[in-house]
Amino acid sequence: MALINPYINFNGNAEEAFNFYKSVFGGEFVTIMRFKDFSNPENPFSEDEANKIMHIALPIGKNILMGNDVPESMGRVSENENRSKIAIGAESREEADKLFTGLSSDGTIEMPIGDSPWNSYFGMFRDKYGIEWMVDYDPKFKGQI
Repeated sequence: MALINPYINFNGNAEEAFNFYKSVFGGEFVTIMRFKDFSNPENPFSEDEANKIMHIALPIGKNILMGNDVPESMGRVSENENRSKIAIGAESREEADKLFTGLSSDGTIEMPIGDSPWNSYFGMFRDKYGIEWMVDYDPKFKGQI
């Protein structure tokens, strides 16, 4: 079965955000590439962008959360977009609570975690970096949404 791996764009704070996600999910980064690693005379990056993240990857279970900083020359990422959310299927209520509490810290809770009308344990929020998440635990699916 194919896996879906979210890729998130940031306005210069990808490293900070991914260190936060690592503190909640655990694990180690499998990739960290910076713009300076790919700078050349034909494609130079400014000093301000040289240390920004070109690509970062954090394995979470069988999936990988990936992201980057968008170079200023390409414009800014809309931090108010609401077209998509990252959905997490927890394997227990305890794991759902831990992930919800950790990721929503200093964010905005849209729907507090609790028993849902569709018989799962569910909550929704925007984290402190503007990324929208859904956390769900349904014993019928055991970690799969």
